[in-house]
Amino acid sequence: MASHRIVTGRTAADAEGEVVVLLIGMRINHFRAVRQWAAAMLAMFRMLAELKKAPERGLLGRVLLTASPRTYYVVQYWESKEKLYAYASAPDALHHRAWALVNRMERDGKVRGHVGIWHEAYVVPEGSYESIYGDMPPFGLAAAHGQVPVVRRGRSAKDRFAHRSAKAPGEAS
Repeated sequence: MASHRIVTGRTAADAEGEVVVLLIGMRINHFRAVRQWAAAMLAMFRMLAELKKAPERGLLGRVLLTASPRTYYVVQYWESKEKLYAYASAPDALHHRAWALVNRMERDGKVRGHVGIWHEAYVVPEGSYESIYGDMPPFGLAAAHGQVPVVRRGRSAKDRFAHRSAKAPGEAS
């Protein structure tokens, strides 16, 4: 999804319209409960592999991060909230099966707090995001939507926030 080729100078993400961002991750509550947290981590990697093989599902890009030795997460950029919802609920997708298993385990009292799972989803309207990258390969929003010289979006953060795409509001892509 991302290139390692450095783009010299200052650039900005070439996102148009609203941007859909999903933060999803896990927290190891008990290091000794390896079976529980390793299963959650492997499921996360398997879902990312599944999405990479099926770009039509709508994942545009992702960044794997860690917040601490206990907390790991993925920042994901999606084509639309509809595609995000569709993947999350698709009966043929790994997420649907994994979530059903978690729900069954909770219902049966088999979840003991060894691993925490979480997500936050954001739909960010145009005019509510901006970006700048200096001597960076495509990263984050720029890896998901493309990268353009920063002057195409504005020289200041205020100008970049004010940038509007050519598409009229509500116009289909």
